[in-house]
Amino acid sequence: MKAKQQSYNAHPIGSCQKLFIVGWMLALFFSSCSNNASHLSPIDTTGYVWYGWNHYQLKETDSAERYGYYLITNTAYYWGPKGKLSPISNGMNCQNCHLEAGIIPWGNNFSAVAATYPKFRERSGALESIEKRVNDCIERSLNGKAVDSASKEMKAIVAYLKWVGKEVPRGRKPKGSGIMDIPFLERAADATKGKKVFINNCQRCHGSNGEDQLNTEGYGYTYPPVWGGNSFNTGAGLYRVSKLAGYIKNNMPVNEASYLDPLLTDEEAWDVAAFIASQPRPVKKLTTDWPRLSAKPFDHPFGPYTDSFSEQQHKYGPFLPIVAAGGKRRI
Repeated sequence: MKAKQQSYNAHPIGSCQKLFIVGWMLALFFSSCSNNASHLSPIDTTGYVWYGWNHYQLKETDSAERYGYYLITNTAYYWGPKGKLSPISNGMNCQNCHLEAGIIPWGNNFSAVAATYPKFRERSGALESIEKRVNDCIERSLNGKAVDSASKEMKAIVAYLKWVGKEVPRGRKPKGSGIMDIPFLERAADATKGKKVFINNCQRCHGSNGEDQLNTEGYGYTYPPVWGGNSFNTGAGLYRVSKLAGYIKNNMPVNEASYLDPLLTDEEAWDVAAFIASQPRPVKKLTTDWPRLSAKPFDHPFGPYTDSFSEQQHKYGPFLPIVAAGGKRRI
């Protein structure tokens, strides 16, 4: 079974990638020996964890895949407020949410996209194509306008997504895909405590007002704005506190933390996620989302619901009573 799992991504590992993996293993070893390690939640790191193809492995002849990679890593250049193609988005890049163009374990990666789409999604109540899912991200996380599904750009993005996940068997979701679910707190996530976490760990990159600063070229951001008019809107997946907390826990501060060596505790991740989600941002009309109310996730922050819990509790928790009462699962 292990050999079969490793075939998900059987490409040769370069020297840089070997050093990166060895570094992660050493980080895991030393963190497990640390006297302070007890405050970190245990993470199952046994067995194979999916790690994506490096873009340097794209062939020169893979012009569509390469263009898709550029669109994902430098979206603002093409579609930002000063976009070369058209000004249809907020100036963020796709890889601000899908780290390193969607190849990092539990970095909201693209590993399972090609293997699981088209698929039925409860949020829309419909069978969705990859193109539909990409446009969802553009309209929600980039607070933008949908791209023509038949356009050269959409075809390039789809080609890249298929290239990233080409070794994943149909219908499978490899370990490390998406965002890790971190343990629930027994209390509600606390935005006041989260503000302190943000000041100590996030402010140096995202700024005191969370809106960051434009890059030197003036068309995108050095670090993505986490709230304000140019951040993701209320329809984005990361607006859900559980998703944002899992993403933060295993990836932030960027270039400092990983799932093997997180810097924040579970409580800190939940609290800072609550703080970020409590800040102002663009509002998206969600009247057509979740047509089957009973399918709403436990932390969807907008009613109506089929249970008696408030919007406040659905947004910040505590979530254990909601899950216990309704049998709701993480999705």
